Amino acid sequence: MEIIVRLDVVMAQRKMKGRDLAEAIGITEQNLSLLKSGKVKGVRFETLARICAVLECQPGDLLEAVAQ
Repeated sequence: MEIIVRLDVVMAQRKMKGRDLAEAIGITEQNLSLLKSGKVKGVRFETLARICAVLECQPGDLLEAVAQ
């Protein structure tokens, strides 16, 4: 099973720029970029909650489990 990060899709739907989201949730643009690309091994629930609050979405909107 693989976890796909769909943050870029939700950001596009909300017309939110990476710079604006990174500032709103208190992380660097570089870390946000790593998260969007799925190149991180984990994400803190606190960070996930802030992303969801800013984008007005649920964690399931950002993450998808896909069978390989």
